[in-house]
Amino acid sequence: MRRVLDSSALLTGRQFSGEQFTTPAVLRELRRHGMTPQLEAILATQVRIASPSREAQSRVRTASESTGDAHRLSPTDLELLALAADLDATLVTDDYSIQNVARVLSIPFEVVMAPGIAEQWRWSYRCTGCRKTWPEWHDECPTCGAPLRTARPRRQPR
Repeated sequence: MRRVLDSSALLTGRQFSGEQFTTPAVLRELRRHGMTPQLEAILATQVRIASPSREAQSRVRTASESTGDAHRLSPTDLELLALAADLDATLVTDDYSIQNVARVLSIPFEVVMAPGIAEQWRWSYRCTGCRKTWPEWHDECPTCGAPLRTARPRRQPR
């Protein structure tokens, strides 16, 4: 089984079976925050560093926009999703936005510490001023200029 590991999966020190991958962006993140000798050994001997294709990155960007998660995901998060799509691998992450987009793309995921998502969401954004709702993120409300806040969709009565 192939697994693509995010930073949280690597930082736990947990051992995973099968082939393990991560991205150059995750490696840079880990180096920036300082790595333990144990983590350095794991990265050197058990984890392959790979970059995703542009095609997969484009599919991931489109999917993240469709769920409303695009502004919540970092370039590193998008790279992880794209690599998992390219490798047909299981993505190991505790990040709920990554899990939400993974579900849309039919990328299997595993959690490390936190419980995984129970449902898929399509986020919207509500203006704090005029209360208008937008399906996509804007830095400010296009109508009145006030800040937007994430709004979870309401459940429909059964």
